Formats: sequence, C-alpha cells, structure tokens
Amino acid sequence: MEKITTYLSESWDEIKNKVSWTKYSELQSSAILVLVASTIFALVIGAIDWVFKSGLEWFYSEF
Repeated sequence: MEKITTYLSESWDEIKNKVSWTKYSELQSSAILVLVASTIFALVIGAIDWVFKSGLEWFYSEF
C-alpha cells in the first residue's frame, strides 16, 4: 500500500510543479488552426469524391 501512496504523491507533485502547461490563448489558436485545416481537408476530399462520382456516372451512362 505504501508504494501506491508514494506513486500517487509523486505523480501529483510532478503534475503540480514540474509540468509546463500551455497558455489558454495558445491552445485556442491551435484549436482554431486544427478546425480550419480539418474543414479545408474535408472540402478537398469531398470535391475529389464528387469529381470521381460524376466521372463514373458519365462513363457508365456512355456504355
């Protein structure tokens, strides 16, 4: 039981005193960057999908 208590005590001390936490403004800007990049990626993949779908529909209608 003593090992568990020591582990928890040392873990709490490390989280409280030794970890460098990012500032809220930096987290916010990173989240916005991820949101914008994900949206652009989704739009590009959607456009590629639409082009392939339209091309295959045209191809199948010709034959």
